[in-house]
Amino acid sequence: MTGFGRGDAAGQGVSLTVEARSVNHRHLDVALRLPRALAALEPEARRLIQSRLERGRVDVAVQIAPGPGQAVQRVRADAPLAAEYVARARELGREVGVPGDVTLAWVLERAGVLRAEEAEAPAEATCEPVLVEALGRALDELVARRRTEGEALGVELRKLGADLGAQVDLIEARAPAAVARREERLRERIRTLLGVATVDEGRILTEVAIWADKTDVREELTRLRAHLTQVAQVLDAGGQVGRALDFLVQELHREVNTIASKADDLELSQAALAAKGVIEKMREQVQNLE
Repeated sequence: MTGFGRGDAAGQGVSLTVEARSVNHRHLDVALRLPRALAALEPEARRLIQSRLERGRVDVAVQIAPGPGQAVQRVRADAPLAAEYVARARELGREVGVPGDVTLAWVLERAGVLRAEEAEAPAEATCEPVLVEALGRALDELVARRRTEGEALGVELRKLGADLGAQVDLIEARAPAAVARREERLRERIRTLLGVATVDEGRILTEVAIWADKTDVREELTRLRAHLTQVAQVLDAGGQVGRALDFLVQELHREVNTIASKADDLELSQAALAAKGVIEKMREQVQNLE
């Protein structure tokens, strides 16, 4: 399922921003990018993500910055180097006979006397509660957006379930007519082969009965209806339904495949193919659900 979430938190001299994005994936695949200063907190961050999500390709990026009133950089003064500049300047003045003395402004302009350094990163123990808070907020927003998408997908899956149920009804209605058409085709072939000879009515009925037994799809239709009822029940229950629906869609596909393999009639075959098409659409949508 797709979604985006952002969370900010600050405390103990540090400010964190977390952005979480997710796209469709059959399993949970987390890509986590942490600043070097927070590398030791990766197991805790992953545990928190896995406790909230079950499926999807999830990208989580964490940015760190100094907290309110904290400097991003610090200025360091190299006093020994400054003293060396002063000593050498005075020595050179005496050697060449140039009067005067060096000024502080001149010393501060010398290379290396002043330099800016990154502020020290806060301790990991200080950052952990801030990370948990920011990541939690990002996941809250991400989950909310995924839930909204999931509700829309649930509506679509119910519609597809109704479409599949209509195809099941059609197969069930066409099955008796298929038996009658099979009997008629068998009679026509025998008449063609035997001409005016007497036709063994009992043998024809036996062959039709054998064929009807081999192509009987009543059990498959019963299981299809049961699986469709379960799909509706899972959607009604809500929560994390992706894996359960994955299994049910596989079972629906298996039953329709069996019906298609038994079908010895054009109309039944067409209905089975239409049912397969609906199930494939259901499979695509289920992949988007957690």
